[in-house]
Amino acid sequence: MSEPVRLSRLVADLVRCSRREAEQYIEGGWVSVDGTVVEEPQFTVAPDAQVSIAQDAVLEASEPATMLLHKPAGVAFADCASLVIPAEHAEGDLSGIRELQRHYRHLAPLMVLDDEASGLVVVSQDERVLRRFREDGAQIEQEFVVEVSGKTGPYTLGKLSRGLSYQGRALPPCKVSWQNEVRLRFAIHDVRPGQLRHMCNEVGLDVVAIRRIRIGRVSMGKMPAAQWRYQPPADRF
Repeated sequence: MSEPVRLSRLVADLVRCSRREAEQYIEGGWVSVDGTVVEEPQFTVAPDAQVSIAQDAVLEASEPATMLLHKPAGVAFADCASLVIPAEHAEGDLSGIRELQRHYRHLAPLMVLDDEASGLVVVSQDERVLRRFREDGAQIEQEFVVEVSGKTGPYTLGKLSRGLSYQGRALPPCKVSWQNEVRLRFAIHDVRPGQLRHMCNEVGLDVVAIRRIRIGRVSMGKMPAAQWRYQPPADRF
């Protein structure tokens, strides 16, 4: 009886390609074993298994994924990666990126957002993206809409945009404007947990809700809460 063999070897024989090219076909989600897509080149295949390659298969390396998630209010920031599941993939995703099972592994949420806040969170498995946010995150502008209650005065915006401190640190100037009678819009850098709530409290305002709508040049758009979409590698933050 024949012994099971690695899937990459079978694909290489089937397509008449190199072992590395066979691995790229498999990692790209183009190979099925008995009708089920298998993305692991080291997967062992029984002698009588039916191995097939999609007719529209493209030979290309499988890139690590970065996703944009609409975090619901009340979800812990540390748990954001667990929300990136196939069932919540936004229908309006126009990235053109093929969804692969490997994209759901080793994900890390970036640019901390208060647990009680909602809005845009970046979740990535791409070391290049992780390094960019670790090294340059403080220089990336973020935009928030903050719903507030309480009395405002003629100097509210001026005080919010300059002159406040938080946790013993003088806060750098930021851009603040009224979106409407109860919503403030902040364009701000290097936001610490609890900072926006503290800033509003310092000028006599109570925070009702916080929503992050933009990180750098990337906006959340109208994506529903708890859903996510791919961030194309060519789109920079």
